[in-house]
Amino acid sequence: MSGPKGARGRRFEGALDPIAAEVNASVGFDHRLLPHDVAGSIAHAQMLAAQGLITNADATAIVDGLRRVEHQLASGELAWDEALEDVHMNVEARLVEAIGDAGRRLHTGRSRNDQVATDLRLYALAAAEKLIDAIDGLRQALLVQARAHIDTLMPGYTHLQRAQPVRLAHHLLAYDAMLSRDRSRIADAAWRADESPLGSGALAGTTLPIDRDRTAQSLGFSDVTRNSLDAVGDRDFAIELVGACALVQVHLSRLGEELVLWSTQEFGFVKIGEAYCSGSSLMPQKMNPDLAELVRAKTGRVAGDWIALITIVKGLPLAYNKDLQETQEPLYDAVETVTACLAIARGMIASLVFDTKRMRAAIDAGHLVATELADYLVTKDVTFREAHDIAGHLVRIATERGVELAALDLKTLREAHPAFEADVAGWLDPVRAVDRRDLVGGPARQRVLAEIERIEQELR
Repeated sequence: MSGPKGARGRRFEGALDPIAAEVNASVGFDHRLLPHDVAGSIAHAQMLAAQGLITNADATAIVDGLRRVEHQLASGELAWDEALEDVHMNVEARLVEAIGDAGRRLHTGRSRNDQVATDLRLYALAAAEKLIDAIDGLRQALLVQARAHIDTLMPGYTHLQRAQPVRLAHHLLAYDAMLSRDRSRIADAAWRADESPLGSGALAGTTLPIDRDRTAQSLGFSDVTRNSLDAVGDRDFAIELVGACALVQVHLSRLGEELVLWSTQEFGFVKIGEAYCSGSSLMPQKMNPDLAELVRAKTGRVAGDWIALITIVKGLPLAYNKDLQETQEPLYDAVETVTACLAIARGMIASLVFDTKRMRAAIDAGHLVATELADYLVTKDVTFREAHDIAGHLVRIATERGVELAALDLKTLREAHPAFEADVAGWLDPVRAVDRRDLVGGPARQRVLAEIERIEQELR
């Protein structure tokens, strides 16, 4: 798999069938590897010179030439050539054109198999860093809104039915908890990608006295891979990263769904900034949450990328197979889609304007403090199951009268159970109800403030 004229070289007399050549070529997508391919080649050339496998003069010419070729290809000064199949052959062919025979020595002790494996790991590590930065950016946007709404109450939901009052800040921080786990998963995937396969050759290394540790250190890897067969055929790091991306997108989808719901007239909890909405081609009054909907929809795409990856790798014999070329597009698509959606979500969160009065009013309909009645009775030595039943009975009475629980008089409460006293009124205040949940992970004001400060410190 070497030679500046492509993988076929003089072994083959004729050219590939035109359609076969189009399917075979990967430069249309693996051009994304350009900076990583050049970095890997520079490290390889410098190692070859240090080992006496090429001259220092050739190494200098190769390094200078690679940097020029990278700039020319990245800037568009040189066009990508599909006839050269991939990013590796495009770079090498242009290098040979620029510096002559010295460029032909670059591939000494190397195969495109370990070359692409190295490039992809470098890409994955760089992508993980960008994803983590984007996640932290969204988390910061959530923190800003959470701090601004520490005293805003809203209904918490189960089954999309109003359940108990919570702080809006607490609700927003639930997404921070998801994103914190996402961040950890991406970092974990990057940790396993952090091994250099360079030097594994096509599948069995090389007889030449190369220095794998030197190239690994030059490229910033923490270690080298330990089995050449596995190293060239392994795409676990891509599968893990895309799997983590899929879960990020699931969480963004949940956020998008709530923004869609909350921005409806039926909820009326929030307005999304106009930069993230669009109008209707027919109805002039409409302002549709299109970006929240698209973020929600992209989950299918990223989950599909993960399914594609594991399906491609399933059942492949060792070591390298051309099938592995098909793992690249799902990797790039997942990373780029999630990175864009994180940026969109960050902007949307920053743009939100909450209708705090509407949220507060929603707490006062639906008997959201029913659990407080049960908890009150528990403090009076009533078993929880009995207390729960009594509270349910009182909900039925309040519903029949068309009032909320707080409007029931003490006489009615005592008819349900004699343990009720006048102090029960304080239990039915939503603010007090929230602040009584004063435990780690709870929505009490001081707990939420402490959590905001903890996350701010973590992000710093």
